[in-house]
Amino acid sequence: MMKNQEKLLEVKGVKKYFPIKGGILQKTVGYVKAVDGVDMFIKRGETLGLVGESGCGKSTLGRVILRLLDATEGEINYGGKNILKLKKEQMREMRKKMQIIFQDPYASLNPRMTIGDIVGEPMDIFNLAKGQEKEEKVLELLHVVGLGTQHIRRYPHEFSGGQRQRIGIARALAVDPELIICDEPVSALDVSVRSQVLNLMQELQEKFSLTYLFISHDLSVVKHISDRVSVMYLGKVVEIAEKNELYDKPLHPYTRALLSAIPIPDPEVKRERIILEGDVPSPVNPPSGCHFNTRCKYAKLECSKIEPQLKDVGSEHFVACHLF
Repeated sequence: MMKNQEKLLEVKGVKKYFPIKGGILQKTVGYVKAVDGVDMFIKRGETLGLVGESGCGKSTLGRVILRLLDATEGEINYGGKNILKLKKEQMREMRKKMQIIFQDPYASLNPRMTIGDIVGEPMDIFNLAKGQEKEEKVLELLHVVGLGTQHIRRYPHEFSGGQRQRIGIARALAVDPELIICDEPVSALDVSVRSQVLNLMQELQEKFSLTYLFISHDLSVVKHISDRVSVMYLGKVVEIAEKNELYDKPLHPYTRALLSAIPIPDPEVKRERIILEGDVPSPVNPPSGCHFNTRCKYAKLECSKIEPQLKDVGSEHFVACHLF
């Protein structure tokens, strides 16, 4: 399927540092560099997968894009506007276009509200529908995500994890968004339910012309749903490419190590498992130069001194590595 080449969202040099307070006066003694200078873009109508180990800053980046967290520096252009510069009222309008599906379907739904109220709440906030019209739209959304009309008066605790995530998806769709940030939406679900939810998300993308940023640490899930994949390590994007290109020809040593860990269903096929040395460095004090140099077997002297920039090595395959 040919994707639209228009860039819907562009992230340039975005950083998010969290201050660390210490001492009696609670002075700032350092920063957790959760997102440390990220550049990437998402084309309209595509799914960009964002992968990396736990703690690499994926979810923080997703929240910064939505301005649920304020960026420390950088710019985020959405439809040509830098949303980090928007005032409260302008940002409120922008929120209709950008929604999020959270990781934990147990924690992201209010236990005191019925399903009808949860899915209808965004319509109240933006004055999109009231009364009978709102109820009809809620029923339609529940139907779209595979739930019945009888569910509208029930509460979240009466549903399974997969059903709750469907409710979360219906709530995200309530304001007719263009971009949905999916923050590990299937990682808390049983394996059997995962594929159902992923297939539903793909159907909805076709039906409503949605654009997804799909955040996950599960590389096989990302391969199933994404058009392009972006690999993140310690607050930085180290490689971005079309998914088949990335999975067949990974360039960055970290990407190669990640992909070598995916199980192959064929016992005859042997793949060399790349075991990374040492632990992930602390985001409080990341290594100088390339953040990956302390664990990379190809590291040279310049890797510890000069930070590599993302560069296009052909056919929109970007890599941040001195080897290329």
